[in-house]
Amino acid sequence: MAKETPFSAVARTMMDNWLQTSPENTAKPESVYNDILGHLSIKMRLTLFTVTGDNPKKWHMKAIRHSGFTSRILNINKIFADCYVEDFKDQKYMDDAVIPRLRQVMESQQPSMELVKTRLFGVNLGYDRILIPQKNIGRPQWIISSSYAQFLLSPPQRRERLDVADEAIAQLLIEGGTAKEIAQTLNVSPRTVEHRVERLKTKYGARNTVHLVAMLVTLQAEKMAE
Repeated sequence: MAKETPFSAVARTMMDNWLQTSPENTAKPESVYNDILGHLSIKMRLTLFTVTGDNPKKWHMKAIRHSGFTSRILNINKIFADCYVEDFKDQKYMDDAVIPRLRQVMESQQPSMELVKTRLFGVNLGYDRILIPQKNIGRPQWIISSSYAQFLLSPPQRRERLDVADEAIAQLLIEGGTAKEIAQTLNVSPRTVEHRVERLKTKYGARNTVHLVAMLVTLQAEKMAE
């Protein structure tokens, strides 16, 4: 049996609470999430969407618990400040990754849980998400969204054409090779590898080797998706 993760435990508790509500009693969102607030990890976020009308752009989103996850790539808590959906700065992200699923759970009045892979302000973003709508004889008045950050991968500042040697070094870096191991594989000196890695950092605007590898992985994924 697979071990339950902290996020799946939080999601299961909220689902259990939600199952105890009824359409006739129009439960408040606090009845679903109150007892999990102390169990949210640093990478989890809890948001409440207030449903007003049929247009999700007019709905208001409010952070019940901000994520403690910080990144130099994106300031998630600042980006997801309390606002109406139509005022969110990256509307493409809302149109692609948020609004379609909000509509679905509102219409079905059934929860949805999934791994979301999308882009936010040009950054590749991945997170687990559960959406829980209010049970209501009419239209739900709220939708709870809880998410668990998986990754943030910034794309290179620009695409670069690499020569054969740099392509080989990039691939071996992605595979976890050290400068010494890469040098042995390519039959060059470790110093040559280090020099080329430094040049790759400059080309892609990477702060360090780990950042460079993240960018190279992102670039590789984008090429595969094209």
